[in-house]
Amino acid sequence: MIDFRYHLVSIVAIFLALAVGIVLGTTLLENPAIRSAEELTRQLTADKQEQRGQIDELLRRNQATDSFVTTLTPKLVEGELAGEQVLLVEAPGVNASMREAEQEMLTTAGAVITGRLSLADRYFDPKSAGVLDGLVNQLKPAEMTFATTATTHDKAATLIAATVMTTDQAQVGVADQTAEAVLTGLETGGFLDLDGDPGKRATLAVMLAPETPFEGDGAPAQAAAFTTLAGGLDAGGKGVVIAGPPTSAAAGGVITSLREDAELAKRVSSVDRVDLPEGRVVTVYALREQVSGGAGQYGTGQGVSAFQPVEPTPTPSSTESGS
Repeated sequence: MIDFRYHLVSIVAIFLALAVGIVLGTTLLENPAIRSAEELTRQLTADKQEQRGQIDELLRRNQATDSFVTTLTPKLVEGELAGEQVLLVEAPGVNASMREAEQEMLTTAGAVITGRLSLADRYFDPKSAGVLDGLVNQLKPAEMTFATTATTHDKAATLIAATVMTTDQAQVGVADQTAEAVLTGLETGGFLDLDGDPGKRATLAVMLAPETPFEGDGAPAQAAAFTTLAGGLDAGGKGVVIAGPPTSAAAGGVITSLREDAELAKRVSSVDRVDLPEGRVVTVYALREQVSGGAGQYGTGQGVSAFQPVEPTPTPSSTESGS
């Protein structure tokens, strides 16, 4: 009869054999495995250092380009917007430093900034649409009518544009009691904030897109509300440019919404690199093109027509043409 000691000895023998096998296997494989791991580590370190060097070089180039453009900016934009009054309109979440840099660029180009409209989150909130609609109907002048198919944001865009924009040189820079009542009413209702004196009508508008695109199921409608306002302001003045960082030309971005609207994109321009000095210069050129009746989508994102507008060709004088 096989007793307990037999089983015990058998189990011990099995574990002893496993231990010896592990020790022998590890000893035989130890040096090749270590050498392979060390070689892989050296290769990965070298690749990382090479990529780090490439990134540093690209950063140096970008900094040099930005410095070069910044130095030349006064010459690049001088007088381009002389005589024009520009309104700034910003969505919630606009980077303050980007806005300040754009405002400085417009001033350098000779434009006068009439003021700034900062749209509140409530302006885009579907739950507040009924309140906005009622307020617009209450504030609008008696002679103003809306199409039967007009949405709440269509009506708001028409009212705001009539209040802050003009193509009549006699009205440029002039505010009236109606404008003040409309803007104050919308501000009191929590739909926008005012800075400066946007009631003094402007000829052009720059609409600043948020750094983070709208998100969620309501994102397309929120982006469309912004571009609808752009269309209204464009109809009320000489032109509009929507300017933003590259993210504004991504999914859910307001520039993407504009570029996907074929009809509106024929009238309203966009620039998707306003976070860089060269992009801010392009915004000035896009406004200049708007004044002359043109429009385009500029930058490096999806749907662009070019990085910048084509320089207008001077019309030759009668002497130059030989007539």
